[in-house]
Amino acid sequence: MGLFDKIKKLSVFSGLFSVDEDFFEELEENLILSDMGMDTTMEAVEELRSRVKERKIKEPEEVKACLREILVEMLDVGDTGLDLSGKPAVILMIGVNGVGKTTTIGKLANRLKNDGNRVLLAAGDTFRAAASDQLSIWADRAKVDIIKHGEGSDPAAVVFDAMNAARARKADVVLVDTAGRLHNKQNLMNELNKIRRVIDREGETSTKEVLLVLDATTGQNGLIQAKQFGESAGITGIVLTKLDGTAKGGIVLAIAKELGVPVKYVGLGEGIDDLQPFDPVAFAEALV
Repeated sequence: MGLFDKIKKLSVFSGLFSVDEDFFEELEENLILSDMGMDTTMEAVEELRSRVKERKIKEPEEVKACLREILVEMLDVGDTGLDLSGKPAVILMIGVNGVGKTTTIGKLANRLKNDGNRVLLAAGDTFRAAASDQLSIWADRAKVDIIKHGEGSDPAAVVFDAMNAARARKADVVLVDTAGRLHNKQNLMNELNKIRRVIDREGETSTKEVLLVLDATTGQNGLIQAKQFGESAGITGIVLTKLDGTAKGGIVLAIAKELGVPVKYVGLGEGIDDLQPFDPVAFAEALV
């Protein structure tokens, strides 16, 4: 089974006999229903119209190939890999509660460790009850170290201790969990900024990634939350979870268009190995 086999293919291509106005209208509707969003859909369809006309395309397979080409280009908004060159590399994980952030950290820790990295987790979500306990379970499953304080303690202090521990233990990567909710939005942003300052101060040689975890099933609503949530975070990439539970894969393109940052990983199940690097070409082939 391929990486994106559970994504619903665009039905507009089944039984396609002519590339006419009806085809383009149905394609628009299909893309919007796939959670691609109005603006992204209009841009893609207009570009397809232009290329079909310019290249005098008439065969369905050629139209498919042309649309795949356009989708891959739209997804090209940055490097889909992680920059782990500066030691210890720091990956700050952000996202609202319920998107699968803690689970994603555990899966990513497992992947990075299996790639030969020494990984340390920092339990920076001290606001949510039992968050550090849940992260500890994933640390045990992935067989990596974790730094945590008591519930309600200062998240920046946890990160400070984790950075020091990473240096002492010669860790390659520090994965930092953060709160998905505080008393209000401003408190949350202030806390994130405080954590960033600690990371910048204590990790002068560190490369830094900020990964926003998004739930694919929430579609455009999740995108709105993400734009608000990421205003002050300097996001470098997206991890899209629960893509196995939705046929609406178009959200991937809406993210690239609206946020201008690449999807780096996708979560395709509940197992520890069910986090996979995002492949734009494989995704476009699955959707079309």
